[in-house]
Amino acid sequence: MYIKELQINEQIREREVRVIDSDGSQLGVLNVREALKIAEEKKLDLVNVAPNAKPPVCKIIDYGKYKYALAKKEKESKKKQKIIKIKEIRFTPKIEKHDLEVKAKNATKFLQKGDRVKVVVRFRGRELGHTRRGYDVLMQFAELTADFSEIDKKPKMEGRNMIMVLNPKN
Repeated sequence: MYIKELQINEQIREREVRVIDSDGSQLGVLNVREALKIAEEKKLDLVNVAPNAKPPVCKIIDYGKYKYALAKKEKESKKKQKIIKIKEIRFTPKIEKHDLEVKAKNATKFLQKGDRVKVVVRFRGRELGHTRRGYDVLMQFAELTADFSEIDKKPKMEGRNMIMVLNPKN
């Protein structure tokens, strides 16, 4: 959890600041000493909420409560994020039909959970001369998982591997 540290009370180095009261009303542009005195009388903190503004904007608030509210808001926004994982499935171009079906069944489990699947065909030695076979195997794999996926990245050679990425269907 990261909350950038704001300038509070004596840390504020500006001469004049625009001051907003604890109830939200504007007190106008004041000298920092006057603003600190007002905040002290109310037993609250003077917090520089917009240091880049001209003049900087300071608010008279309880800094502890403000920091807690920011942390809570940040935590709430993280809850709504969906983290997409990429699962990887590897095989060779010589894979047997049943083995391919087993790998496709595993891929459908990943896709149903909402994860992306990266399918990699590894070529070794003389297999590099038969990349068409690898392409056919990947397309066959895509057909087996077609009910749950759509091709995001078409099969493409990257070094000794042919890679295809599948996205879950919505």
